[in-house]
Amino acid sequence: MNETRSPRGLYAITPDETDTARLLSRVDIVLAAGATWLQYRNKRADEKLRRQQVAALQPLCARYGVALIINDDWRLAVSMGADGAHLGKDDGELAEARAALGASAILGASCYDRLELAQRAVAAGASYVAFGAFFASATKPLARRATPDLLGAASSLNVPRVAIGGITAENGRQLVEAGADLLAVISGVFDAPDPAAAVRGYLGCFRTGAAAP
Repeated sequence: MNETRSPRGLYAITPDETDTARLLSRVDIVLAAGATWLQYRNKRADEKLRRQQVAALQPLCARYGVALIINDDWRLAVSMGADGAHLGKDDGELAEARAALGASAILGASCYDRLELAQRAVAAGASYVAFGAFFASATKPLARRATPDLLGAASSLNVPRVAIGGITAENGRQLVEAGADLLAVISGVFDAPDPAAAVRGYLGCFRTGAAAP
């Protein structure tokens, strides 16, 4: 499993795609364009399909040198030998997940709009923390809203900080400037008319001295 190596860039999250061949085709475009990490998330898939899709994504991610992180289900990550898992507040104990995944796995935690959740997550073994939603999100329209200063406040945790929720190439730069190491995006990439161009737009948020899109 890959260790967390101060990642910086786009954290692409898969859409709810039940057609595995189409999922692979869509992901291939995004990884080829330069995504840093990939999170497998599919709320419409049953366990059998999730396992099939993870197995199909693993060689694709390996080809591009991109970590594959499993949303919600650390047990699936362990059984499939994925690079890590991401847990929300109802997805189990981080310490249990860390023990099962091993010390080198990537383990992320949703911390919403609360620094104290991030502090507890890191103490329990999280290797990155995610805050959001920062902007209105079609994926989670009722999500709690976080403010950019939370990213700066979390710098003392010394783990990568992920920003999520309604992020575009236009508003992402302010989150990077506030301290985000990764911008997590679903629809902004996968539903874009040109997903590869969308990836490049998000990566532009990290270029020092570049003009905002």
